[in-house]
Amino acid sequence: MAGTYEPVEVGTGRAGTLPGRFEEHARRAPGAVAVRWAGRELTYGELDERADRLARHLAALGLGPGDRAAVALGRGTEVYVALLAVLKAGAAYVPVEPGAPDALLRHVLDEASPVLVVTEEGHRIRLADAGARALVCLDSAAGLDGSGGPPPVAIGPEDAAVVFTTSGTTGAPRCAVVEHRNLLAVHHGWRQVYGLTPADRILSAASLEFDVFTADWVRALCSGATLVLAPRDLTLDRGADIADLPALVAAERITLLELNVRTARRLAAHLAAAGPAGSEGALPGLRLLTVGAEKWWLDEHLAMRRLLGHRTRVVNVYGLAEAAVDSTYFEVRGVDEVPDSGSLSVVGVPFPGARVHVLGPDGRPVGAGAVGEIALAGPGLGRGYPGRPEETARRFVRADFDPDGRVLRTGDLGRLAEDGTLRFVARAAGVVGPADPAGSAAVVARVRLAARAEAELRGHPGVREAAVVELEVARGRRELVGYAVTEPGAPDTDGWSLSAYLGARLPKGGAPAAVVPVPDLPRTRAGKLDRDALPLPAPADHAAPRRAGGGKGYRGKGGGGRSGDTAGTETFLGCGAVIVGLPVAYVACLLTRKLWPGSTDISAVPEPYDAFFRVLHLFEWTSFGLGVTWLLFGAAVTARFGRPVGLSVAAHLSVFWLLASWWPQDNLYRTADRSVLATEVWLVYVFNIALMVSAAVVVRFLCWQPKRLR
Repeated sequence: MAGTYEPVEVGTGRAGTLPGRFEEHARRAPGAVAVRWAGRELTYGELDERADRLARHLAALGLGPGDRAAVALGRGTEVYVALLAVLKAGAAYVPVEPGAPDALLRHVLDEASPVLVVTEEGHRIRLADAGARALVCLDSAAGLDGSGGPPPVAIGPEDAAVVFTTSGTTGAPRCAVVEHRNLLAVHHGWRQVYGLTPADRILSAASLEFDVFTADWVRALCSGATLVLAPRDLTLDRGADIADLPALVAAERITLLELNVRTARRLAAHLAAAGPAGSEGALPGLRLLTVGAEKWWLDEHLAMRRLLGHRTRVVNVYGLAEAAVDSTYFEVRGVDEVPDSGSLSVVGVPFPGARVHVLGPDGRPVGAGAVGEIALAGPGLGRGYPGRPEETARRFVRADFDPDGRVLRTGDLGRLAEDGTLRFVARAAGVVGPADPAGSAAVVARVRLAARAEAELRGHPGVREAAVVELEVARGRRELVGYAVTEPGAPDTDGWSLSAYLGARLPKGGAPAAVVPVPDLPRTRAGKLDRDALPLPAPADHAAPRRAGGGKGYRGKGGGGRSGDTAGTETFLGCGAVIVGLPVAYVACLLTRKLWPGSTDISAVPEPYDAFFRVLHLFEWTSFGLGVTWLLFGAAVTARFGRPVGLSVAAHLSVFWLLASWWPQDNLYRTADRSVLATEVWLVYVFNIALMVSAAVVVRFLCWQPKRLR
């Protein structure tokens, strides 16, 4: 076990709730800025008063303790008024992104079953269509005037506060209930580890629907700090430019920022391209950057620390929404390089009060160094999944080895080092799919193979990002498949070269069956790897390209994408056109008079039309020469597309016929006896219909895609 049994006192009654903690700061410093967005500010006193008014309005509509209310508002200060109002009314809020796809809106509203939705007129129709029972639009609702404090309802630490929607990385999103005491217990850990004070200015760059949005406002408004809402959502807004972030951090004097891994990588790439920073680092004034939500490699962690300078703490955090967002953290101090950092992801030690276990196939803790399923424990654990008792019982299990007697099985694999730090291996369902138990010995072995292969693949100098997962590549056959986002123009980054690279570095049976180069890894709304959107590799029996320059070709076990040796293949084909194509065209010119006397006689054609016929004859000879060149040297070009062997051969021959057939066809048509019907039919079938079939084969070759059997 990592962590210690440290009871966290969050208070009793209203003082042990999120609105109670916020109200303490509102009474202490009502003029302090609570929320800032696009130049607009709400002080703690103003935010408290407006939330009280809305809470009384919601209570008058019937919202009360034990209920749930969805909050579906765009970016702005009003969203925090609504969140606090729902909590002050004694209910739990369900954060809903109003711009989410219709299917997701319906799923969340059906799963969470809120009694009402707080929104605005611009979203009324979509939310009504998605199944919202009652709508309260803040920009048109009456009865929001007056004062008098919050509604007279009793709320306590054990009441539900938030109904998070999980990211749905390996299936449909689930709702998870978290209580006030869970979030305040985690806030206790944040306050100790992060050193939160009222002087902090915390930037919120996430979407309302994600748990980190709630974490941001809890960190700020339960500490007396200022919460600054970023103008653009860096997770969902594809138009948000990461280059704007450094200027925003500087202009708003941000001291604390949390990003997901994908956004952190974008920021690191931007800062690295911008060049060396000054003595205060690339983000002056930022004292703490936390990164989470996905596997973050230690070399990336170290690189970010170097970019930001030693005045900025860089922390890798790990946790689940079901356990109130964050459970462990890791911070590098005093070193700039760590051996094997490219193959490690360290998520560190538990926050104060939290605990971590690594479980074996029997559900019991394993020793240091052994890989098993990560289980979280401590006061951050929520209630589970409303309306899903079987799922709750499967994930939240009894555990006599933990002081609380209850742990959350995460589905993630990791191992505890001798020093007690947690090393993250992978999310099991993200590698093998959601079917098998994450902690079984077979799954652990397969995931470890994938994690090692992924570490090796991302170590290739031409690979920017990598993933290795297990897929059903053919009916009944599952294999590891690698995916690589490569640097533009980097050598040896085609699928076959990368497969050979891994084969030389991994033990027998440990390399993926294929490596598929992709322009980018597909992502879910939360910015995590979308396993279901990964393309299948090309069939294992397709031809691998041969290297230019006379080197030996090699055949991988599979592959995908275009070969990185494209330039060599094209050069080879171009040389063939000169060395072979031009002589063949000249021979065709000479043979025309021998084989078809009079075919090219244009003495009876008046000027200037005779010149057009001479150009036609030149094109016929040249096209025949190109066709022969393609026949001899074009196989490598069709092979690199990764199509099945039969289709590749057919396409190769079809292109030859489309180029070469015009010379014999036109000459035969010009010299044939049109009065003989058999000759006419023979010419039509040998040439015209064959050309049509060849064109159809080429279209099929270009449009072919592998069938997804899963």
